[in-house]
Amino acid sequence: MKVGIVIFPGTNCDMDTYHALKIVGLKPVYLWHKEHDLKDVDLVILPGGFSYGDYLRAGAIARFSPIMREVVDFANKGGYVLGICNGFQILLEAGLLPGAMLPNITNSFICKEVYLEVLNNNNFFLRRYSKGEIIKMPIAHKEGRYYISQKELEELKENNQIVLKYFGENPNGSIESIAGIINKRGNVMGMMPHPERAVELFLGSQSGINLFLSFLDEE
Repeated sequence: MKVGIVIFPGTNCDMDTYHALKIVGLKPVYLWHKEHDLKDVDLVILPGGFSYGDYLRAGAIARFSPIMREVVDFANKGGYVLGICNGFQILLEAGLLPGAMLPNITNSFICKEVYLEVLNNNNFFLRRYSKGEIIKMPIAHKEGRYYISQKELEELKENNQIVLKYFGENPNGSIESIAGIINKRGNVMGMMPHPERAVELFLGSQSGINLFLSFLDEE
């Protein structure tokens, strides 16, 4: 599988993501934010960082980058898209996922390891995990408090779109402790924790490796 990693000015997790993909035997390529060509990739990843310095609000400017027109079109045609941290924020701004991100309830940057519960593994991204499995990954963000209206929240629940929840501690105050969601079609997922920083034991956890291994499984 060929995987495109989008780089915006301020992206800082592109190399980590590239490394994680290479570890499991995938073929990563970089996609510059000014490009209009996705290079025939099978999956697009919007990695973490601070695109355009997070001016206005996280992801608000990146949403208008030329490459995002292609990403939106790719997703609307059924292509797989994963947004990690800042990438999740961009997916929300682009309307590919419902809801919004607010500043953490602490109003400060949080960088720490957290525990997550897998609520829905019946999808392309999390199929190597077990439903109810508790995993450990790091977070690193200041605007990670997921918010959505009560009506839309009920829709998320009804459609089983909440795929990851913070387990035990809710570090940023996200509604219902939500850490990751997927769209109704099941081809676009956003998550605040960093799986690419949890692929080797010396990093503190290998909980993220199964997400990347999932991309090897045939549909």
